[in-house]
Amino acid sequence: MQNTPLRKRRTVGKAIAIASTSSLLLSGCEAPLNLEAVRQVSEQSSKRTDFYQAMAQNQETIVVSGNDGVLLTSSDNGTTWKRQALKSNASFLALDVCPDNTFIALTFNNQIWHGNAQANHWTPHALPSQEQMMTAACAPDGSWWTAGSFTTIQYSSDQGQTWDETSLFEDAIINNLQFINQDQAIATGEYGMVLRSDDGGQSWDYAGYLPDEFYAHTSYFRSMDEGWVGGLNGFIYHTTDGGQSWEKMHADTNAPVFGFVPGDSALYAVADNATVLQLRDNAWKKISESGQPLYLRTGLLLPERTLLVAGGRGLLFDLELPAALAASKD
Repeated sequence: MQNTPLRKRRTVGKAIAIASTSSLLLSGCEAPLNLEAVRQVSEQSSKRTDFYQAMAQNQETIVVSGNDGVLLTSSDNGTTWKRQALKSNASFLALDVCPDNTFIALTFNNQIWHGNAQANHWTPHALPSQEQMMTAACAPDGSWWTAGSFTTIQYSSDQGQTWDETSLFEDAIINNLQFINQDQAIATGEYGMVLRSDDGGQSWDYAGYLPDEFYAHTSYFRSMDEGWVGGLNGFIYHTTDGGQSWEKMHADTNAPVFGFVPGDSALYAVADNATVLQLRDNAWKKISESGQPLYLRTGLLLPERTLLVAGGRGLLFDLELPAALAASKD
């Protein structure tokens, strides 16, 4: 498959509270979340008005980002949290950690914020495009990447001082971008579009399309061949040929799926109604949910079989996973 040439231009430029101290233990294969029982923690670090969108972790700090300029940080694996005060109320859409342990975060007003390894100092960098950027990633070489509407992709190799911009010139939104390694990357978006790059993002080609133009809210690729996408109605699709063909998987939910959480030996998905799923025996098994209409958007797998998840209305809590659920059987 030949790569599509791209035009370039250079421009200068905790469950309504936090429940980390009293983890919710999953007994058996499914446990309802009693959110009322975990409203204790937090010194106002997490608020009911918070809507968390993304989470990232380096060797010493966890960062959770959300609406209205919300940034929470923890240096003790989520036991305590600190609310960062930024000179911005723009909502954060995406967050990633770079090889040097610094962070990048994308805001809705088309800025990339660069945070130090402790996540206590952040600097904004304006993006050049007039198109709305929706996702961001830090590549293995440390370059910063964003993607969004009109199939636009931007990158900076000098920490936001200059930017290159490319586009496939299609009226479609890219909302997920992931680097698999130094050379290979995958992007998914509107109309079931799946893109790939084999030269470190310098050029992109169509890898395939999802069935029925399925809109992927989220995607995760274990390799360039194997990946999963999730979206409305609890639909999760799986590919083993790099996106050329897809198989719909069984999932124990009809709730929209918003995020995947990979671990060393397991894969989880988070969804609406505070639902957590795990990939087991080639199906997505529900291991926890709530009757309250509160979405989960993002998460991280922490040491000692702990799954930290975050979502709407200040929902930020961790789940202590029994050994039987911490190992994958997919």
